[in-house]
Amino acid sequence: MSVTTDIPATYKGPRRVFARLLDMGAREDRLLVFLISGCVLAFVAQMPKLAREAYLTGQELNMLLGGSLLALVFIAPLLLYMLALASHWIARAAGGQGDAYRARLALFWAFLAASPLMLLNGLVAGFIGAGAALNLVGALWCAVFLWFWVAGMIQGYWAKP
Repeated sequence: MSVTTDIPATYKGPRRVFARLLDMGAREDRLLVFLISGCVLAFVAQMPKLAREAYLTGQELNMLLGGSLLALVFIAPLLLYMLALASHWIARAAGGQGDAYRARLALFWAFLAASPLMLLNGLVAGFIGAGAALNLVGALWCAVFLWFWVAGMIQGYWAKP
């Protein structure tokens, strides 16, 4: 299935989609595409908020966008790789039987699959601003991201084939 059909399917059954991704075989290029796509979508999600901030404070929008681009597209992938490695070590210490590829796939796929809510969070931040709505959407994004990540880790490390 394509990514555009796998993302909505993840909201229905994240373990089933993750199992299907695992059955496709270990491919680092696919993981890198998931990661970079998620990071680019995170950058796009920040654009409305940054435009609002630039308008309200009088800062230069291009400078804000450049800093966000550097952080989300160039530095965040490195941090996410380190987080995936740490989650692999924790899963192995907890008795999991998977390899580091499964931890990377679980984290990167969760990040990409939760991107529609990340985009919604960016729109709320840009058009409404700080407040209860932004907090609610941000909490929802965090909860869904963690749900997908934990479901992927369980499927990758403790599920019986």
